[in-house]
Amino acid sequence: QVRLVESGGGLVQPGGSLRLSCAASGSMFRLYFMAWYRQAPGKQRELVASISTSGGTNYSNSVKGRFTISRDNAKNTVYIQMNNLKPEDTAVYLCNAHYTRDHWGQGTQVTVSS
Repeated sequence: QVRLVESGGGLVQPGGSLRLSCAASGSMFRLYFMAWYRQAPGKQRELVASISTSGGTNYSNSVKGRFTISRDNAKNTVYIQMNNLKPEDTAVYLCNAHYTRDHWGQGTQVTVSS
């Protein structure tokens, strides 16, 4: 079982920035395909960004150019840098690790509001 722990969420004004972190347990992190999802109240879970084992990245159109996903295999951690945040980015952000099956963190709340 892979344990994922997210951190870094909070309240930020529109146009502000946050960096979320997701720390994974175990020794096989480098083999995991990692992703960030988000879920807003009343909405379906949405894929925000993903990063492959070789560092290839993909982003949803709604965050492209504003968010950057990265990983540090030495620290078993994946990050997402979120810039120019908008109220519509408000959601619970969840970390996902995929290796034979999906593993999920409990999520961290991001609220963008003035």
